[in-house]
Amino acid sequence: MDKSTLMLRLAAAGAALFLFGCASPPARTMDGPLVIAKQGSFFVGGRDVHSDTLSMLPAFASTGTITLDQMYVHYQVPLDAKRASITLIHGCCLTGKTWETTPDGRMGWDEYFVRKGYATYIVDQSWRGRSATDISAINEVKSGKAPAEKLPVVFAAAHEGAWAIFRFGAAYPEVFPGMKFPLEAQGEFWKQMVPDWSNAVPTPNPTVPALSMLARQLGGTVLMSHSQSGIYPFQTAVLDTKGIAAIVSIEPAACPDPASDMAPYTKMPILVLFGDYVDLSPRWSPRLKRCRAFVAAANKAGGRTELVLLPDVGMHGNSHMLMQDTNSHQVADWLLAWIDKNVAN
Repeated sequence: MDKSTLMLRLAAAGAALFLFGCASPPARTMDGPLVIAKQGSFFVGGRDVHSDTLSMLPAFASTGTITLDQMYVHYQVPLDAKRASITLIHGCCLTGKTWETTPDGRMGWDEYFVRKGYATYIVDQSWRGRSATDISAINEVKSGKAPAEKLPVVFAAAHEGAWAIFRFGAAYPEVFPGMKFPLEAQGEFWKQMVPDWSNAVPTPNPTVPALSMLARQLGGTVLMSHSQSGIYPFQTAVLDTKGIAAIVSIEPAACPDPASDMAPYTKMPILVLFGDYVDLSPRWSPRLKRCRAFVAAANKAGGRTELVLLPDVGMHGNSHMLMQDTNSHQVADWLLAWIDKNVAN
């Protein structure tokens, strides 16, 4: 190859590299490779505690210092991410797995939101999943240093009881007509459930200040909660509204007291979302009523608060686990449209 030919080829290669480097980011697609800018995990919060009952095994010292109350966070950030991220907070007896691949193997909201341009931050509540628990009290009782009454209150939800709570049907094994949870994969859903330490955590629940720290750290995030954690974003707003771009509370176990100070809830748009069959559930119907009262009080105080039932916007058959129902992507699109409309990006 002569020198002139070599120079021409090098020039062509350089031009190709220049054009590739200046090209626009890949178009967002819901299939094909998932393209992200970064992903990782970290902890928020935490405190050191000294204990003399850390172990009853000879190979491990019983006395020492452990770290508790920290909240685990896993994140994915897409290329050219929208300004506001979405923080996903799971409910009772579950972990951040709630938002990942559905029991029947479909794309979960964590990936779906990323493909739609939103950075997602998925938490394990303090004392749940990958966030440490305090076993000191258990060993204290087991070693005879404390009475049995000092044992922490921990519970697990049985399949049969959870069936009605998650509104698959009125009672196990009945199924509501047209219910959209993928019951053929219920075995995979039951595997997601873990012991719940919420009645053993310190007061106030350390997840709430951890969420406040995370919101400030992210500089603008939509706090999207579910069920047991439904009240947490509201409690976070009472601590500090900084960093909370919006609140989306999905089927909250509780809404704020309508007689309480509504000022914190006027600082950001708020959506309270319920699925189907709510009026058929003696557990959820009163909660819906209380949430309606809160929404009315917040709006009277100048807030931008909405309460929506999915059947009222044309989506029927959704269970309490609507992020895992067979129409979960349709629900996600509706939610993202609400966020795009109400949150500056």
